[in-house]
Amino acid sequence: MASLNPNQIRVAGNGRILVAPVGTAAPTDTTVDWGTEWHELGYTGSDGVKFGRKEKVTHVDTWQSVGPARFIYADRDLTVKFDMLQFNSDTLPLYFGGGAVTETATGSGVYTYDVAADPGPDERMLGLEFNDGTDVVYRFIVHRGQVTETDEVEMNRKGSLKLGVTFMAVGRDPGTPLATWIMADPSFA
Repeated sequence: MASLNPNQIRVAGNGRILVAPVGTAAPTDTTVDWGTEWHELGYTGSDGVKFGRKEKVTHVDTWQSVGPARFIYADRDLTVKFDMLQFNSDTLPLYFGGGAVTETATGSGVYTYDVAADPGPDERMLGLEFNDGTDVVYRFIVHRGQVTETDEVEMNRKGSLKLGVTFMAVGRDPGTPLATWIMADPSFA
C-alpha cells in the first residue's frame, strides 16, 4: 500500500535521448553503456520529454447493468515527444523520415540531405535516460518505433530552431513489450 513518501517523487533533472537500428542490443541495467550503435541526439528543448499513452477501449454494455460489463481493447498508442535542438546526421533524417546526409565531395565540407518524395518506413529503437540526483537512474527503451508526427520548424531571430518529433512505439512479436523501463531506484525495493 502506498504511503506519503517524498523520497519517491522523481524529477528528471538531466537526461538524454538515443536512437539505434531495430534489433540493436539494449542495456539490461543502468550501469552498462548503451553501445556504439546507439547515437545520442544531443541537446533537447527545455520542456524535456513528454510521454503519451492512449488506449481505444470498446465498452460492452448490458441490459442488466448501467455500467459496462466488459472492456475490449482495440488499440494502444505509446508515444514519446521531444524537440531536438542540434542539427546533424542523426537528427535531420530522424525528423524527415530516414535517409542519410552525404558529403558532396570528399573533404569539401559541404553536405546534402534529400527529403524523400515517397517516404517509407524509418523504424528505429529509442532510448531515454534520466537521473534524479546521483543514486537514481531511469532508462526507457522503445524496442521498435518511428516518428509519426513532426512540429513546424520556426525560423526567426528570437530563438533556436527546434526539430519537434513524436516517436510512436510499434508492436513486435506477440507477447513482447512495446517498451521497457529499467530503474536503479530504492523506491522499488
